[in-house]
Amino acid sequence: MTEDSKTCGCNAGQDTSLQPESQAESDAQAEMSHLSVFDVPKMDCPSEENLIRTAFASFEATVVFEFDLPGRKVHIYHPNMADKVEKAMKSVGLGASLVSFESVDHNAVQAALEVTTINETREAQALKWLLAINAFMFVLELGVGIVAQSTGLIADSLDMFADAAVYGVSLYAVGKAAKFKLKAAHFSGWLQIALALGVLSEVARRFLYGSEPVSVLMMSFGAVALIANITCLLLIFKSRNQGSHMKASWIFSANDVLANAGVITAGVLVAVTGSQMPDLVIGLLIAGLVMWGAVRILRLN
Repeated sequence: MTEDSKTCGCNAGQDTSLQPESQAESDAQAEMSHLSVFDVPKMDCPSEENLIRTAFASFEATVVFEFDLPGRKVHIYHPNMADKVEKAMKSVGLGASLVSFESVDHNAVQAALEVTTINETREAQALKWLLAINAFMFVLELGVGIVAQSTGLIADSLDMFADAAVYGVSLYAVGKAAKFKLKAAHFSGWLQIALALGVLSEVARRFLYGSEPVSVLMMSFGAVALIANITCLLLIFKSRNQGSHMKASWIFSANDVLANAGVITAGVLVAVTGSQMPDLVIGLLIAGLVMWGAVRILRLN
C-alpha cells in the first residue's frame, strides 16, 4: 500500500497533523484503533487529496491517512468514530464509499508515521520548487496573455495559479490550527473563482466584440509553459513512486502538459484559420476546469 505524506493538493509540504506535536496528540494517536478504507473513484490529483485532508480539518481527534492514488483508495486510521469519518469523506463530493472497517494494532499507525517521516525532507523540497515555478509562470503567462489578446494563455496562467494555490495552501497550513487550514483552503477557492470568472467574462467579451490573438505569442509562451511543466516532472521524477503525494504531483504536472499542448494547438489553428475561435474555446475549457475545482474546495466545511 502506498503511504502518503501529503497534501494534495494537491499539496506541497507535509501536514503536521500526522506528526505527534504534543503529549496530548501522542495520546490521541495511541487511542487510534480503527481503520476505515474507502473507494474514491474521482480522486486523481493532489488538489483532491488536499480536499480530503481539509474535510477533516475541524476534527479534534487526530487521524492518519494513507492514499493509494492508482487504486483510488484512502485508508484512514482513527479513534472510534467511524460514522463521523464516513460523513466527512462523503462531504468532499468525490464519490467515496466505505469498503471496510476494522480494528487495528497501534503499530500499524506507527508504521505509517515512520514511512511518512523518511521521505519528508526530499518531498517538501521538490514541492517548494513546484510552487515557485507555478507561481512565476502564472505571473509571466498572465502578462503575455493580456498583451497577446489570448484567452488561452490567460486561462493557462490561471491553471498555473491553481497549481500554485494547492501547494501554497498546504505549505501555509503546516503547523497551523485546523481553522486556519480550512480558511486558507477557502481563500484559495474564492481567489480561483474570481480569476475564473474574469477569464470567462473575457471570453464572452472577445466573442461579442472580437479579438486578434497573436498566434506566435500563443505558441511560443505555450511552449515556455510546457518546458516549465516538464521541468516540474523532472524535479519529482525520482520521488514519483515514493508515496501517493508524489505520484499525484506527477500526474498533476502531466495533466498540465496536456493543457499547454492545447494552447499551442490553438495557436497553430489561429495562425492557419485566422479565426479567434480556437483561442476562445481553449480558454473556456481551462477556465471551466479551474472553476469546478474551486467549487469543490468551497463546499468543504
